[in-house]
Amino acid sequence: MNTGFSLAPLFRHSVGFDRFDELLDAALRADQSNGYPPYDIIRESDGRYRIVMAMAGFARNDLDITVQENELRIRGNLKTEDDSERTWLHRGIARRAFERTFKLADHVEVEAAGLEDGLLTVTLTRVVPEEKKPRVIPVEGASPPAKSN
Repeated sequence: MNTGFSLAPLFRHSVGFDRFDELLDAALRADQSNGYPPYDIIRESDGRYRIVMAMAGFARNDLDITVQENELRIRGNLKTEDDSERTWLHRGIARRAFERTFKLADHVEVEAAGLEDGLLTVTLTRVVPEEKKPRVIPVEGASPPAKSN
């Protein structure tokens, strides 16, 4: 039965989280830019993610991507054009400044960012330090005595 209730907003601003309470906290924070620009979050494999944002009209030098602690911030600020000689019959492509923030889970690092065909792709990887990985502890002690017939 479909109730019309979607959990999709819970996953929109967090990358790499497996704990529901942190997803809920991130989803309850206000969306700073009212859905602009549109974006996708893709889980490619265990520990690898991609954020793809629609950047129509933006050039590489219009974008600023920073990572501080567990927060990825993407800002866009178009350079102003001289529109005095243009007559716009329809202006449907959004050309406004934005700031989008994503909360990253522990040990999620930004690997790369690229802009191609109007799409900004940010690649993220979970890199768990060796001391945080599970390890097998051998059980020591005397071996049981051998059975005799």
